[in-house]
Amino acid sequence: MSDRLKGKVAIVTGSTSGIGLGTAKLFASEGASVIVCGRRQEKGQAVVDEIKADGGEATYLFLDLTKPETIDRLFEETVKKYGKIDILINNASNVALPDGRVDEVTMEMWDNIFNTDLRGTFYMIKTVLPHMQENGGGSIVNIGSMASCGGDLGGTAYACAKAGVDMLTKDVALQYGKQSIRCNCIRPGLIVTPQNDAYVAQAVKDIFLNNICVNRYGCPNDIGYMALYLASDESAFMTGQVVTVDGGMNSHVPTVGEFKKLGSRTW
Repeated sequence: MSDRLKGKVAIVTGSTSGIGLGTAKLFASEGASVIVCGRRQEKGQAVVDEIKADGGEATYLFLDLTKPETIDRLFEETVKKYGKIDILINNASNVALPDGRVDEVTMEMWDNIFNTDLRGTFYMIKTVLPHMQENGGGSIVNIGSMASCGGDLGGTAYACAKAGVDMLTKDVALQYGKQSIRCNCIRPGLIVTPQNDAYVAQAVKDIFLNNICVNRYGCPNDIGYMALYLASDESAFMTGQVVTVDGGMNSHVPTVGEFKKLGSRTW
């Protein structure tokens, strides 16, 4: 613990599991008062109890990104309890929603994904801005996706929504930077968590590992530590950036994995 966020109040959406849970615990260990929020109250309270047992400060509040009234209530309750908001981590999304190729995606499927992954993120930012303006600044960190880096065989709506998050990040950074409000985005690679480990097929893990430059998959703290840097005053001159944290998977040409199987160079 180094108190990198001492005295700051941080909201971490989708923090009842996965990346959000890891980030919430890390922020609390660095001195922040953390709002753990999501739809699963029992799991959220368990995260809060764990943080407090470790000497940190946290509160659980219910949040459903598809219901604006829960977003309004989230900020009202946070300010009522802690008096301000310094940090917003927009991590919550729903990758389990039905998706597919363009010809397979219905308008209902498209709207469901956009309502959570882009519309919800937009409204979170829109609603937190007045609080950060009153507070004299703040840091917003959006959790995007590697899916927005290029075309894919499926997951069309999700990729498009996350690409929208990339651009929303830049717009917020430009429009509110002079008010000391920073906005950055993290694109995670394959992050294996206790919650998803059993559901990610070994064949999928092998494909990713064959293309990752380092010798392992990602874990929640890999994203949490980047979020910590972007949330802290250490990154005061950094805004409007989309940072890919994927073990180097997108740093090379896409044919590398196949050439590696052949024991050959790419040329």
